[in-house]
Amino acid sequence: MKKFVITLIASALLGGCVQQSTLPSTPVKSLTSSEIIAATTDEQWRWVDPENILKLTLPTGAAYIELNPALAPKHSANIKKLARQGFYQGTHIYRFVEGFVAQGGDSTGKKLTKTKNSTVPAEFYLTTNKPLMITEMGRDGYAPITGFLNGFAVAQNETRDQTWQIHCHGVFAMARGNDINSASTEFFVTIGQGPRYLDKNITVFGRVLTGMAHFHQLARTPKGGSEFNPITDLQVLADVSSDSSRFKVMKTDSDAFKQLISARGSRSEEWFAYSHNYIDVCGMPVPTKQLND
Repeated sequence: MKKFVITLIASALLGGCVQQSTLPSTPVKSLTSSEIIAATTDEQWRWVDPENILKLTLPTGAAYIELNPALAPKHSANIKKLARQGFYQGTHIYRFVEGFVAQGGDSTGKKLTKTKNSTVPAEFYLTTNKPLMITEMGRDGYAPITGFLNGFAVAQNETRDQTWQIHCHGVFAMARGNDINSASTEFFVTIGQGPRYLDKNITVFGRVLTGMAHFHQLARTPKGGSEFNPITDLQVLADVSSDSSRFKVMKTDSDAFKQLISARGSRSEEWFAYSHNYIDVCGMPVPTKQLND
């Protein structure tokens, strides 16, 4: 807990002496993460456009994924087109690597798409003509600058004119072969702490808003005679009239989120015996609310 000492120095010509008065230190209580979130106003949250949310229905329930068209517009548009064609109906989460990724799509590679182009050019990072400002959290071993942009954990180069979404827990990305432009229909979700060495090697273009538990409950290996982690459907939420789910995400450029970063780094809750006064970008959750009409 921080203590502040206010020192008042009054200068007076009293026999050539300077009198100094020091007030007693007064402890200032830091707000906890839950207190910061509870005190937020509507202006510090944003509604997520249902047009940019995918609903992935798995055996144990639905996961909702926010797409990131600002950083990867072609991948975002491509998977929405595939979803609207019903491409993922009858496919599977066919690859599960513990603590790494759950990968899904057409494992046979024989299912034909109705799109003109079967692959999507790599969008490993966005290049801008001038520096792109983000809510910064400092450097790490993988990037000179890390932080948040529009609710997504991102990284940048030194000059801030290259920005990319990074591999934290629960990100949504497109698998590819050796050709960097070979991404097509196979997607994956990171289920571990985040394989950051994949940054700028794969196009990351979304994150799971809610429903990570359904990925962790997937079968690890096929069982004889049963379908392996079937995907009922992958839909654009705006198209699903039977689902009234709506999502709010705390604005990551808001004062509340910046306070939250500080609170998560310096834990002031009574339970903590020691605070590290540090948090990395993948350890900083973005508050998300699911509401139903």
